[in-house]
Amino acid sequence: MLGYFGPAGTFTHQALRTLGTGDSRPFSSVVSAISAASAGEVEASLVPIENSVEGGVSATLDTLASVGGLQILREVVIPVQFGLYVRPGITLAEVTSVLTHPHAAAQCRGWLDAHLPKGTDITEGGSTAGAAKEVSDPFSRYDAAVCAPVAAEMYNLVPAAERIADNANAVTRFVLVGRRGPVAARTGDDRTTVVAFMHEDHPGALLDILQQFAFRGINLSRIESRPTKDQLGSYCFSIDAVGHIDDERMAAALKGLHRVCSEVTFLGSYPHAVVDGTPAPAQPPAPAGSTDRAYREAETWFAEVTGRSVEQQTRAGD
Repeated sequence: MLGYFGPAGTFTHQALRTLGTGDSRPFSSVVSAISAASAGEVEASLVPIENSVEGGVSATLDTLASVGGLQILREVVIPVQFGLYVRPGITLAEVTSVLTHPHAAAQCRGWLDAHLPKGTDITEGGSTAGAAKEVSDPFSRYDAAVCAPVAAEMYNLVPAAERIADNANAVTRFVLVGRRGPVAARTGDDRTTVVAFMHEDHPGALLDILQQFAFRGINLSRIESRPTKDQLGSYCFSIDAVGHIDDERMAAALKGLHRVCSEVTFLGSYPHAVVDGTPAPAQPPAPAGSTDRAYREAETWFAEVTGRSVEQQTRAGD
């Protein structure tokens, strides 16, 4: 059984359905969904981690940084396709009151202002799925809900208008989080997620972290600072890097992070998601000197120069 950040009818639920799973269990918060996976109550939990409009999901980033023994098993990316849904028989011109979640209202504000009758009341609160459930009640004081298609389907609502988000290209990325185990096999189009904790705040502390990737030609697809909650000014960095831990350059970068950070939390290497049947854009090739072959050749050369095997070199550095 898989868990997910609920309730049923949200975009997380819609993303879960793309995995083709059987039984599932909704949780009322990101923290409870991840904690259930950590405790083994569910096999894994699907939670949102990043939105192309709103940015990173703080609850997910903070929980992944603070709860040990977790691993991202895979990712799912789906378009954010809000619609305006009503009870059968209500037309767009008759809508005078709308219920939705604050984030949904923010992402559809322009369309709502331009297309709803003047003076329409828009109430923000709860969840988009909860809004759909409320509007489905024939005695509800709300005429319409801004929600995901899956919620409208669940509560037998019909579209007054579809695809109403102001940014037609908006997507949300979700991660399936479970207990730490074997890392997914390298595909050649992968992402690695880590959390890096600084030793202390000093000039160049972030640069020390970034250089571990830049020196080795590794592209970062996301980096966000999050407070460690220990004291004011203490931060960690949640990082998505393009590549797999089995890549020579990624392994070297992670070892470099371990040298310059007080702590590094490895959260997994996993394939890039496919969006609507379209794979992620191809990544630029590794710079000269940053390929796996270049790293292996360097190790061989150094062994020849020193007359020591890799194991002997490691012992010599202790």
